[in-house]
Amino acid sequence: MRDDVLHRAADTVADPLVSVLRHHAEPLPDPADAGAFGAAFDRFGDARVVLLGEATHGTCEFYRARAAISRHLIEHHGFSIVAVEADWPDAARIDDYVRHQAPRPRRGDVFARFPTWMWRNLELLEFADWLRAHNADRPEGERVSFRGLDVYSLGESIHAVLTYLDRVDPDGAAEARRRYGCLTPWQDEPSHYGRAALMAGDGGCEGKAVAQLRDLLARRLDYIRHDGEAWFDAVQNARIVRAAERYYRAMYRSSTESWNLRDRHMFGTLQALLAHQGDGAKAIVWAHNSHVGNAAATAMGWQGEFNIGELARMAHGDEAVSIGFGTDTGTVAAASDWGGDMEIKTVRPARPDSFEHAFRQTGIERFLVDWRGGGKGELVAALRGPRLERAIGVVYRPETERASHYFEAVMAEQFDALVWFERTRAVTPLGPEHARGAPETWPFGL
Repeated sequence: MRDDVLHRAADTVADPLVSVLRHHAEPLPDPADAGAFGAAFDRFGDARVVLLGEATHGTCEFYRARAAISRHLIEHHGFSIVAVEADWPDAARIDDYVRHQAPRPRRGDVFARFPTWMWRNLELLEFADWLRAHNADRPEGERVSFRGLDVYSLGESIHAVLTYLDRVDPDGAAEARRRYGCLTPWQDEPSHYGRAALMAGDGGCEGKAVAQLRDLLARRLDYIRHDGEAWFDAVQNARIVRAAERYYRAMYRSSTESWNLRDRHMFGTLQALLAHQGDGAKAIVWAHNSHVGNAAATAMGWQGEFNIGELARMAHGDEAVSIGFGTDTGTVAAASDWGGDMEIKTVRPARPDSFEHAFRQTGIERFLVDWRGGGKGELVAALRGPRLERAIGVVYRPETERASHYFEAVMAEQFDALVWFERTRAVTPLGPEHARGAPETWPFGL
């Protein structure tokens, strides 16, 4: 039987979750109306950390919705950090742009690693332009920052540490080059390092990466006298070198171990950002649902994986709010294989045994459902039954969708709320060239 016939047949079967969702759903305006869309999220303004998910890495509405929510939380509730699932040195280019700073030195182009469209897209540029304008008239210490949380920037992070030390401590730079010399042959193909370290059966370059990070921390009082912000940037890059070394060794031993190393690093970076900014700092996180939802309530956690959402809940309690995003069908920017070209792919309608199918059956095009607080017992109970949930990353394989993109979850314990779009469309990627008429400080240029 064809899929569309199956879905129509399933729509005629009564699902008790659907009526509960209809009762609690709060219709939302189009996120293009950023002010009206963002105002619906006032209720989350008292949190310290708001984690905003996405069900794919290539959906326009998810980026625009997160931008609208972030704008409102920044303007009305004092949020001062936007931390995203991107590499620290790449995000630093956007951070320099939005905070009106001189660009930090780089070895190459920004967001050049697969998948380029994930952050090099029109939707993010629109948010970066808004954030730059928002920061324009604010004192330097009060400007909202844009930071990367991820672990993949081994080569750029080595370069950043060495460039910093060349400026403030030439002798320290020479020692750092000696230590990082163990890793530099692999910096452009770090996965090859992991294979070589595994075959050698030793600790690889871990001791040298750890020693370099310890030196930067031990000499912080000397270095901070020159420039505290530059020292913080160098330390974060040194932490990435250490974490990346461990990650690439672990990826050949266990997918669970490498996942946990990556999310532990991203959570540690979030905590470092909050501590660096001091009392009253509040952060917004943009990452995939699989990172921001509580992993303990999903098949991921049941097989031993944890994530930022679970760690944030443990560290911040009710001051951490996780908001998932979902969709039924439309188009998405994704590749067919890792490292492949971006394609505009059609998203198949959700399976009848999934949460997404129940959300689709409400017949409401776009809404927020929030199950925190009193009077939500019926909703929480309805969302507590395990169901399938869909996750599309940078690769989408509709021909093997059940095996490749669905996992079991208990949504009531995974998120605090969810934003639903029945039909969505792909992000608009930006090419590597400068946009016509863009200023020299355009964040995706060199």
